[in-house]
Amino acid sequence: MPDINASRRLLKLKEILFRETDEEHELSMKEIITKLQLEFGEEADFDKRTLKRDIEALNDENFEVIVNTGPHGKAMYSHQARLFETYQLRLMVDAILSARFITEKEKKLLIEKIKQLTSRHIARSLPDPLIYYQSANPDYNLIKLNIDRIHEAISSNHVLHFKYGKHNVKKEFEYHREGSWYDVEPYALIWQNDFYYLIGKFRPTEEFRHYRLDRMRDVTVADEKFRREQLDIKQYIDQSFHMFAGENQWIKIQFHNDLINVVLDRFGLDADIRQVDDEHFLLTTKAKISKGLKGWILTWGHQAKVIAPEWLAGEIKEEIQQMQKLYE
Repeated sequence: MPDINASRRLLKLKEILFRETDEEHELSMKEIITKLQLEFGEEADFDKRTLKRDIEALNDENFEVIVNTGPHGKAMYSHQARLFETYQLRLMVDAILSARFITEKEKKLLIEKIKQLTSRHIARSLPDPLIYYQSANPDYNLIKLNIDRIHEAISSNHVLHFKYGKHNVKKEFEYHREGSWYDVEPYALIWQNDFYYLIGKFRPTEEFRHYRLDRMRDVTVADEKFRREQLDIKQYIDQSFHMFAGENQWIKIQFHNDLINVVLDRFGLDADIRQVDDEHFLLTTKAKISKGLKGWILTWGHQAKVIAPEWLAGEIKEEIQQMQKLYE
């Protein structure tokens, strides 16, 4: 019979309980011994009293092992406490699967790591990455590096230097401002509308702006530091429609009652809403007037009407007329 080190036995017992048991799955002492023998060899002999002392030791070290009474009075053992609840694991997996900038290979790797945080039974119930359409982003490795650099700059209040641009119709990447450097004081890196955005102050104009991470190039953390101002990140995001930049102004929009939940989802339960008549309500709010806002208003067709400012209503009307001409 091989000589089994007590520490190895204890660690393997802990691993078996973690991977093989949960709230719905328990093991008898006989089943535990069988699984230990699969690891250490069939000739390995395990004393039940020793294993019970090992279980007590695990409990003493805050690895809770629950003992229930099973059929015929048999003791059944399980480890049920987990760092994450099952629904939280599913949230993480869903977020990874919906992230378009992460490659298929990296998604599989991340999800496999998440599965190591729970029992194999619960792991099997998590969404399978193979059934989802994958849109690989060739810039993913660059994005990974830039995320680390940006977080480093945010936490240490260092200025960021980078170049910025977008793809043209030939799928070629074109730099804005003829490839000039952007000097930005970074405040936050957020996830919005399936993309990462850097929110920061553009130094030449002292304006707060946002930049899509996948459109940033040559990101470097400068030696220069900056003094952080107060910025309500949540308010900034709420007022930026589809993350388009624009001037912050008061607007009034009349909606059909059918859109009340759409408006509440976008502006929250604290939104300034007033009933106009039996079929319509009026929203008064501050928002960045941009292409994103106009596009959002047009999404709702005849069920949304801009009341103020008048010039915005005029631009919406002009856009509708241009759309009509396309179909004449």
